[in-house]
Amino acid sequence: MFHMQIFSPLIPTQRFVIVRDKTLAIMKKGVSFLVTIALLALASSLVYASDPSPLQDTCVAIAEPKNAVFVNGKFCKNPNLTVAEDFFYSGLDKPGNISNPVGSAVTPVNVGQIAGLNTLGISAVRIDYAPYGQNPPHTHPRATEILTVLEGTLLVGFVTSNPENRLFTKVLNKGDVFVFPIGLIHFQFNIGDINAVAIAGLSSQNPGVITIANAVFGSDPAIDPDFLARAFQLEKKVVEYLQSRFWYANN
Repeated sequence: MFHMQIFSPLIPTQRFVIVRDKTLAIMKKGVSFLVTIALLALASSLVYASDPSPLQDTCVAIAEPKNAVFVNGKFCKNPNLTVAEDFFYSGLDKPGNISNPVGSAVTPVNVGQIAGLNTLGISAVRIDYAPYGQNPPHTHPRATEILTVLEGTLLVGFVTSNPENRLFTKVLNKGDVFVFPIGLIHFQFNIGDINAVAIAGLSSQNPGVITIANAVFGSDPAIDPDFLARAFQLEKKVVEYLQSRFWYANN
C-alpha cells in the first residue's frame, strides 16, 4: 500500500503575485545600482572640481575665435599654428614695485601671460616684499598654492574653514616651502629688515585672487555699512571710515 502525493497547480492569482514580487525585487536592485552609480559620478565631479584635465596635447589660448574651438574659458589656437613662444615667458627675474601701501608686489605668470597654459591647470607667481611688507590675507578660489622662499624670512599662515578657524603658521627662511590649501584665507609677512622674494606655483591656469579687506570694504558699489557693522561687531562710523580708505591691490 502506498500513498500518492498530489501537487495542486497554482491558480492564476498566485502566479501573478509571485511574478510581481520577483519583478519588484529586480527593480529595487536596479534602482540601487543606479543610485550607486549616480553617487560615484557626483563624487568624481567633486574630486575634479578644479581645472579639468585636457583631452589634447595643447590648447593655446587666443583672442580671435576664427577657426578656433572654445575650451575652458579660452579659444584654442589651431595646433598646426602653435609655436614655442606660446609656452614661454621672460621677466620673472625682475623684481616687482614694492613701493606701495602693503609693501609687496605679485608678478603673475598664468594663462594671461603664457597662452599655452590654457587647460593645463597650473600657473606661477613671483612675490616681492619690502622689509616688513606683507601679502595681505587673501584666498585663491580655484587653486592650491605651494610657495618657496628664495630670499629673506617670511611669516606665513592660513586659516581653516568654519567652525574651527584654526590658524596654521610658520616662519620660513631661504629654501623653505609651505602649502596653502585651495580656497583658504592665507597671508605672508616679511619679518626681516631686508627685501624678501618668493616663487609660488598654483594648481590652476587662472587661480583668481580675493583680497579680504579689498572685497569687504572696497567693493563697488559699497556694501551697506549697517550690515557690515553688525557682521563685524563694529560701530558704523568705523565701517564707514574703512570703506573710505583706498584699498591697494598688489596683484
